[in-house]
Amino acid sequence: MDGLLLFAHGARDPAWARPFEVITERLSAARPGVPVVMAYLEFMSPGMEDAARQLAEAGCTRVHVMPLFLGTGGHVRRDVPVLLDRLREQHGSAIEWQLHAPLGDQDAVLHAITSACAAVLE
Repeated sequence: MDGLLLFAHGARDPAWARPFEVITERLSAARPGVPVVMAYLEFMSPGMEDAARQLAEAGCTRVHVMPLFLGTGGHVRRDVPVLLDRLREQHGSAIEWQLHAPLGDQDAVLHAITSACAAVLE
């Protein structure tokens, strides 16, 4: 069974997470048979390991990891691979972890942001 692990930076202000909670809720509603879990790098929970544990307990054998970052900065290049290596060690071959390009590298997202910005000029 596939699962989706959404991953964002995190912040001290709980209001910062609201857009990510909306995304998680909408994805869960759109794909009711697919476990979807939001995880954070720091300041918020669950962290990636706890989120991964939830997906493993739900019976996932393949987890799509989607970094919700607009840019491919240090966290995406350095932190995420280390975290995924740790998950591979913890879960062995029971789960396949597929890392996807961050949001900012996806044309559909760039198009949506461009459209939203252009809309304020109309």
